[in-house]
Amino acid sequence: MTVTLYHNPACGASRTVLGLIRDAGIEPEIVLYLKTPPSRERLAELVNQTELTARDLLRQKGTLYEELGLKDPSVTDDQILDAIAEHPALLNRPIVVTNKGAAACRPADTVLRLLP
Repeated sequence: MTVTLYHNPACGASRTVLGLIRDAGIEPEIVLYLKTPPSRERLAELVNQTELTARDLLRQKGTLYEELGLKDPSVTDDQILDAIAEHPALLNRPIVVTNKGAAACRPADTVLRLLP
């Protein structure tokens, strides 16, 4: 099984999810999204090919979220994806993608439904 983890090692939830994946005997493909951010096209694929929404991908905490006015319900999915592509810190972490689907794994044990 291929598992991709959009990971921030400074995030406790992200580290916990990585541990759960490894506990399942899987070494995931780790994308350090702050260093190698997913493209706008990849973000759109995550939305189009999974049950995730653009808002699921959006980290709804922090000053950047507030400053950019992303809380406003009139902000479109395209605007959200553009904002995440421009500011990778807005990616809701950790995102896990497997052949069973994808999820923003908060709480961390959400990842278990994506693993064998």
